[in-house]
Amino acid sequence: MEYRRLGRSGLKLSALSFGSWVTYGNQLDTTTARECMAAAWDAGVNFFDNAEVYAAGRSEEIMGAVLRELKWPRQRYVVSTKFFWGISDGPNEKNTLNRKYLLHAIDGSLRRMQLDHIDLVYCHRADPDTPIEETVRAMHDIIERGKALYWGTSEWTADEIRAAAAIAERHHLHKPVVEQPQYNLLHRQRVEREYARLYDDVGLGLTTWSPLASGLLSGKYREGAPAGSRATLPDYGWLRDRLLDPQRNAVVARLAAVAGELAATPSQLALAWCLKNSHVTSVITGASRAQQVVENMKAVDLVAKLDEGVMKHIDEIVGDATR
Repeated sequence: MEYRRLGRSGLKLSALSFGSWVTYGNQLDTTTARECMAAAWDAGVNFFDNAEVYAAGRSEEIMGAVLRELKWPRQRYVVSTKFFWGISDGPNEKNTLNRKYLLHAIDGSLRRMQLDHIDLVYCHRADPDTPIEETVRAMHDIIERGKALYWGTSEWTADEIRAAAAIAERHHLHKPVVEQPQYNLLHRQRVEREYARLYDDVGLGLTTWSPLASGLLSGKYREGAPAGSRATLPDYGWLRDRLLDPQRNAVVARLAAVAGELAATPSQLALAWCLKNSHVTSVITGASRAQQVVENMKAVDLVAKLDEGVMKHIDEIVGDATR
């Protein structure tokens, strides 16, 4: 496993990491989650991603229970969570990044995950109704109180990230060190264009999500929605049309041929392609069984095979399907 520095911070994350979105509390119980996390750990993964809103807090509970059972040394793994949507109703309990919500939310996550601190805390979306300075100061205070070590953003615009960094710099507060955007072969513009100047200007690190485009790039939707896949889950119907899109699946078929020539799976090719971007610190993977984790981790060895010619061919294949 390769370990990469998170932006300009001193923290190092495994190039491939393991996340709980969709699976924990929806497809996985504690037993299967433990098997998946153990398989990731055995492959060298040291970063495990979560969020308060995943399965309305149940995802954090499952991960916390697994961490307690596995008894890994706390200094050897990095765990994250994210705040914005909340898990209960009320004007200061959901869809906000105000100070009151954030200072309550961190305590709830620590309780559910059975930890005394969380390594990375993200602002899961930007909040247009709360001044960025209020959010920055709240995140600074969470870190100063020892409840988190670093903070960052997820799916913020470049302007919002730059504003938060400037406020922190001006007032000598803890700066956001990481952004968590979607990044895959079919979703590239934000990481490759919008954020382009932020990597040098503010030292932004990236932990990217959905490297398989919610499973589309694995090829499993080329013949329809398999039973038990996220396209069949009641809460993920909004993804169904995108996953079953004929044009995109035709692109996936051509990418599968490239993967075959490299003696790899389509999933491994998609993951390795993300890893080729030097601005990406860690690519967050997901899985519903341990064998999937084992197969995904082999993508690290594929990166060296993606030379300039292969990368150009891939660009030609995705073409207009990219956004």
